[in-house]
Amino acid sequence: MFGVVPKAVWTRLVSPDQDNCIPLQTNCLLLEMHGSRILVETGNGSKWSQKERDIFGLEDRTIEVALGEAGVSPDQIDLVILTHLHFDHAGGLTRQTPDGQLVSTFPCAEIVVQEQEWNDAMANRSTMSATYLRTHLDPIADQVRRIKGETTIIDGIRAIPTPGHTWGHQSILIDEVNGPLCFTGDLLPTANHVGRSWSMGYDMLPYETLLTKERVLRQAADEGWRLALDHEPGDAVMTVDHDARKSWFKLISEQAD
Repeated sequence: MFGVVPKAVWTRLVSPDQDNCIPLQTNCLLLEMHGSRILVETGNGSKWSQKERDIFGLEDRTIEVALGEAGVSPDQIDLVILTHLHFDHAGGLTRQTPDGQLVSTFPCAEIVVQEQEWNDAMANRSTMSATYLRTHLDPIADQVRRIKGETTIIDGIRAIPTPGHTWGHQSILIDEVNGPLCFTGDLLPTANHVGRSWSMGYDMLPYETLLTKERVLRQAADEGWRLALDHEPGDAVMTVDHDARKSWFKLISEQAD
C-alpha cells in the first residue's frame, strides 16, 4: 500500500497485523441531488469465495447492506460513478442470483467511467492480472456512459482526470453546501498517502501520481475543498492546508475540531 516507502517508515503511522495486513475500508458516497440518488463507488461486492474473502480480509458487509442501512434499495439508484474499475471499486456493480446468474446490482442506473479506463479494463491493461474482472463488468456493459476528460456528469458533479494509479483514473468533484467535496479515489487512498512519495505499489504511473497529487492538493488548499478518501479506515473526510515546514500539504480531519 505504500510503494517505495520502507516498512520501517510506514509502520510509524500504521501497525500491520501478523499477516502484514493493515486496516482499510472501501468507502462509498451516497448523494441525493436534483431528485436523483447517486452512488460514487461500489466496493468489493459479494461474489467472492470464502478462500478469497480470507485472502483479502473482506468483511461480510456489502454496498447493498450499506444502502439498506440508509433506507435505499439498489434499484432506487439512478447514477453510479466510478473513479476506476479495479475490483475493490467496481466489484459491487454486479451480483450473483441464487441460480448462479450474474446480473447488475443497480438495474435502473446509468454507470459513468472514463472511456480510457473502460478500454483498459476490457483489455486487462494492468500489472496486476486479476484486478480488472469481467464478472464485474460484462453484465453492466449496456448501462455504461463512457466520458472523456474533465466532464460535467450532471449539474453539480464534475469528473476530473487524475491519472497515475491508472491511465483513466478520475476524481469526482461535488458542489456541496459546505463547499466543494472531492472524492479522490486511489489518488489519495488514505490520510497516510498525503506525502510526496507515499503512493501505492499498484500505481501504473508513480511519477504521474506525484504530479497529479500535488496539483489536486494545491487546488484543494487554495480553494477550500474537502476531500473524501476511499480507503481511509478512520475519519474519511479531510480538509487540506499548506505545510510551510515541509513545503507541501497536510490533511486535517474534520473530527479534529
